[in-house]
Amino acid sequence: MSLKENKSSIVLPIVLLLIAMLSIQSGASLAKSLFPLIGAQGMTALRLGLGTIILMIFLRPWRKHKTRVPAAGARWWLLAYGLSLGGMNLLFYMSLRTVPLGIAVALEFIGPLAVAMFSSRRIVDFLWIGLVIIGLALLLPLNQSVDGVDPVGACYALGAGVFWALYIIFGQKAGANYGTRSVALGALVATAVAFPIGVAYAGASMFSLAILPVAIGVAILSTALPYSLEMVALTRLPAKTFGTLTSLEPAMGALSGLIFLNETLSFMQWAGLAAVIIASMGASMTIKPKGKLESVAAGEGNAA
Repeated sequence: MSLKENKSSIVLPIVLLLIAMLSIQSGASLAKSLFPLIGAQGMTALRLGLGTIILMIFLRPWRKHKTRVPAAGARWWLLAYGLSLGGMNLLFYMSLRTVPLGIAVALEFIGPLAVAMFSSRRIVDFLWIGLVIIGLALLLPLNQSVDGVDPVGACYALGAGVFWALYIIFGQKAGANYGTRSVALGALVATAVAFPIGVAYAGASMFSLAILPVAIGVAILSTALPYSLEMVALTRLPAKTFGTLTSLEPAMGALSGLIFLNETLSFMQWAGLAAVIIASMGASMTIKPKGKLESVAAGEGNAA
């Protein structure tokens, strides 16, 4: 392969991954626009419900795999995977009610970053942990200034990060037994959890035809398009490269919030955001996990 061909083979998946991240954050911005009508709960239910339908159509999880036979008790890993997916999406959208998109993504990102760090035992890891602590100190509402972040919204975002970490761990177990079918089946479980909550909050408003086009747009931007692009990128990029690039997710969130929602951040908040991004990129490049969590953390990075 020539140098020119080698560069083009790397550039394409990188471009696709950047488009996927922009798509996810644009979908989150679009979803936030429906909060006044159906709330974060209703939007979570619609996004998961419509996204599940799309995944079911394309992945057809009812087909039995010829070579992969789920182990005894594998359904419990699948259930845990789906519950963590539902909790992650619900808490993330709940945080977006009062927290700027970029900050919410940065706080949520602590979850998968912690999974990667806990799987490694090297001195350099403490540098990344220190940067995360600095980032949290700059992002979280330690004072009552006008730039302070809503503490309840921040807790929702951190809670979403906890579910994201569990999603990675349980996703590894579920994927080992069900393969790509686990994505659709897990989404079905998440929908079963989130849909009653959404209906209880939004009622009949959630089924209004007027909001259906926007809801479908959110499902496509947040699920169908980025998952497809990420799958292509995953097959062509090393796990460390993939993980390093997905570390830009908080910046993408801040950019989308600025463009689509007119959300502005203070200098200190941008500094906190940068600290989390640098920590994540550094961890992706230097951490050597004991098991497969590096590739899983990278591959599941855009679930929310």
